[in-house]
Amino acid sequence: MIRVRLAFPAVVLLFSLSIPSAGQSFAETPSAPVVPRAQQAQPQSPAESSVIVVKPGLTDEQLADLYMARKEYREAAMSYKRLADGNPQNPVYLNKLGIALHQQAALSAALKYYERASKVDPTYADAQNNIGTIWYQRKKFGKAIKAYQKAINIRSDMAVLYSNLAYAYFGDKKYQEAISSFRQALALDPQLFEHNSSRNGSILQDRSVGDRGRFYFLLAKSFAETGNLERCLIYLRKAKDEGYKELSAVKSDPSFAAVLKDPAVQEVIAPRPPSSTQP
Repeated sequence: MIRVRLAFPAVVLLFSLSIPSAGQSFAETPSAPVVPRAQQAQPQSPAESSVIVVKPGLTDEQLADLYMARKEYREAAMSYKRLADGNPQNPVYLNKLGIALHQQAALSAALKYYERASKVDPTYADAQNNIGTIWYQRKKFGKAIKAYQKAINIRSDMAVLYSNLAYAYFGDKKYQEAISSFRQALALDPQLFEHNSSRNGSILQDRSVGDRGRFYFLLAKSFAETGNLERCLIYLRKAKDEGYKELSAVKSDPSFAAVLKDPAVQEVIAPRPPSSTQP
């Protein structure tokens, strides 16, 4: 986030990148696993509440995934590290270890494991995407764009990849490319901004942006081009609330032609009336 939450949706299980303080670190040395406490059906006394209960039937990977779902990232990282050490040619374990480290703001270590996963399996788009999120968070937008494009060359059917690419283009101030990528993302998944779809916690989505007013305006433009008046209005209003000063461009931009005459759109783009003051 990576929560990669802006003030706008952000690293999203697809893991939402909720990143702790930079002072946290990951211990590479293995230690005994910490087992999550199962929810108790009946109230427990203080003495009983400290008892740790192991849920039967979980594999090591399922246990690690459970830690991740509970945002117990240190325990998840240690569990994935054991799995990766025992299966060094398994790109999924390497990638998930990278995510667990990423969530602890250990970006250099996370990048190392994403790159290892990608090297083990060059067709693993999830790891290549996650490499992009590292560069995006470091504001190395050119490198992020290249990583996302590599992921798309592997898997062109994943909306999240085009969405991430669009954010990177936006960060690089390549606004037309950003709109084009958002349009492709929405064509694959019209509800992209309504949910956070995860591929079993193996891919990250970073939705943090700087110039939110312009960003919301570009989203409104993308939805206008697809004829989605409702979503267009939502993001036009957000752009206006952020103080975006170029809302009048809606009147001359052909992308808004299909929605321009709608009274709600006219209301949004109308200049704010001057505030009256009492003598």
